Amino acid sequence: MEPVTLTLDQPLFILDAYPVTLGMCLLAAVAILLLAGIPAVLRRQRTRQSALEAEQRMTALLAAQTEMQGRIAAMAEVFGARQSELNQSISQRIDGMTHRLGSSIAEQTKATHENLRRLQERLAVIDTAQTNIQSLAKDMAGLQSILSNKQTRGAFGQSRMETIIADGLPMGSYAFQTTLSNGSRPDCTIRMPNGQPVLVIDAKFPLEGWNAIRSAGEPEAARQATQQFRRDMEVHIRDISGKYLIPGETQDTAFLFVPSESIFAEIHENFEGIVQKAHRARIVIVSPSLLMLSIQVIQAILRDARMREQAHLIQGEVIRLMEDLTRLDDRVRKLHGHFLTTQKDVDDILTSSEKLKRRGTRIEALDLQAAGSPPDAKPEQKTFDNRMGQLKLRVVDED
Repeated sequence: MEPVTLTLDQPLFILDAYPVTLGMCLLAAVAILLLAGIPAVLRRQRTRQSALEAEQRMTALLAAQTEMQGRIAAMAEVFGARQSELNQSISQRIDGMTHRLGSSIAEQTKATHENLRRLQERLAVIDTAQTNIQSLAKDMAGLQSILSNKQTRGAFGQSRMETIIADGLPMGSYAFQTTLSNGSRPDCTIRMPNGQPVLVIDAKFPLEGWNAIRSAGEPEAARQATQQFRRDMEVHIRDISGKYLIPGETQDTAFLFVPSESIFAEIHENFEGIVQKAHRARIVIVSPSLLMLSIQVIQAILRDARMREQAHLIQGEVIRLMEDLTRLDDRVRKLHGHFLTTQKDVDDILTSSEKLKRRGTRIEALDLQAAGSPPDAKPEQKTFDNRMGQLKLRVVDED
């Protein structure tokens, strides 16, 4: 069998009326092989390029990290030094504030102790007055039984009057059972200031006639007892006016002491004529409460007289009091200044703490920018360039 020789331009077959030669087939085969190998080559080239770029980026990142660690260590050292200085300053201010507060507390404690001492003294006076009131209540509880006894009636009135006067007036300003120039002996005389005549107090009260009115059952008996009591009172008022009102020696007014508030009220309600006659005779009928009020008025008069006698001493005490008040005002103003200084120190400490907090926040979130990128325009901006010139570390100080 003879070999067949084919040429490149010899048609092999006819496709759609177009002859297909061997050269055309070979060319198509080579094109197919080339098209199949190009993507693989391109992928290998891109992979090598990416690996090279990644290695370069890694190297740059390692260098930037090393630089960053150095910067952070330097900043941590500076921050530690500033923190130590701040702690020392805060400690000094706290010590000063503690000293000032301790002084203020000591002064307040001293003033409080003084006030408590005065309060205790006043409470002691109140306890004494309460004891006297309780004793007086016990005496009033047995008033009816005492007044019913004719023998003890005069002694009770005298004792009651003496107790009221002794409780309200100082010693030496009154006297009991003294003898006047006409030989009469009033139950009590009170010395008035400025050389004025003494005030006379009589404690004798016709209680028998009053008890007769209370015990009368029949209207006629009650009427007769009322008339008898009215005559007894008129006689007693006339005796006081004639014996104890001595011109130049006694006051032109005398007191008739009634040792019962209820009797005093009954007299003013049912015996208006007796009251008016006593007023015309310059005799004042007083109950225990009115006598106590009168004694308080007399006591105020005596106190005023003593104050006038010792006006220079009082003036000196007032001057010293004003000096004490001036010193107190100065100390209060100094204490006010200490409190204002303390408040300012606390505000400064809070401001420093807020600054430290902001700086710590900025250090925690550092702003890394690519090289060549425009930084934000802010006041007092500091920029640190790394050795490679690719990254910038920006720290902004703000007050």
